[in-house]
Amino acid sequence: MITSLQNEQVKHVVSLHEKKGRNEFGEFLVEGKRFVQEALLRKAIIRKIYYCADSDATNNELMITIPQLIQEAEKQHTHYEEVSETVMRKMSATEEPQGIVAIVRKPIFDWQDIRIEENTILLVIDGIQDPGNLGTILRTALAADVTQIILTKKTVDVYNPKVLRSSMGSIFSQTIILNKTPQEVGNICRSNQCTMVVSAMDGSSIYRSDIRKDYPLALIIGNEAIGPDAFFTEKADKKYAIPMFNHVESLNASMAAGIFLYEMRRQGQFL
Repeated sequence: MITSLQNEQVKHVVSLHEKKGRNEFGEFLVEGKRFVQEALLRKAIIRKIYYCADSDATNNELMITIPQLIQEAEKQHTHYEEVSETVMRKMSATEEPQGIVAIVRKPIFDWQDIRIEENTILLVIDGIQDPGNLGTILRTALAADVTQIILTKKTVDVYNPKVLRSSMGSIFSQTIILNKTPQEVGNICRSNQCTMVVSAMDGSSIYRSDIRKDYPLALIIGNEAIGPDAFFTEKADKKYAIPMFNHVESLNASMAAGIFLYEMRRQGQFL
């Protein structure tokens, strides 16, 4: 059992709370029983699990216990180690730790991992800064069976702990390409005959447009305050908007993304 806060493994886990540490080691941290369970179920590459048996509360809605997770880790030949409650609090990035964290290796995806077929929807997230928004968008996208995601350089780190918590483990089932420029996105769309669609206030109503003609398509969701990069608004093949009443000017980015994705799926008759 690890009991010292000065242990090098403890220091390593704490370093993953920051983007610098995550980039240096190519790893990120997942916390909580449900999230660790998702990592195990979806066969993420887990470097090591740390757990505190004393903090194994049963207030999780899944009623999963730490011993059950450790048993599954054993089946998958995943390394694990017990730590004291003091050490677990140090390792955790949350105020109320659930008693288990896991170090996971970052997957490395690039353009060669993108598969554009007749019914493909690519989701391009451009400049979203709020971690909760990004995580919720990823979770909603997976629910809408959108699994190929491109994040531009200005977007918040997808491995930020707040993003991960909001995503509820969806990242383990998505191909997420990071740090791309709008121009690179435009090139990949052109080379694959993929319609570049931007959400814009001056666009046509998404409910009065025949989006089926746009497939395959790339949906651009822009920054919460300023919208998509100028390249996207200038080069977009189509601009669509969500009609709003009562002088409401805009919606939360994650809410807007959900409406767009599900209307696109509905028109495509994929569900």
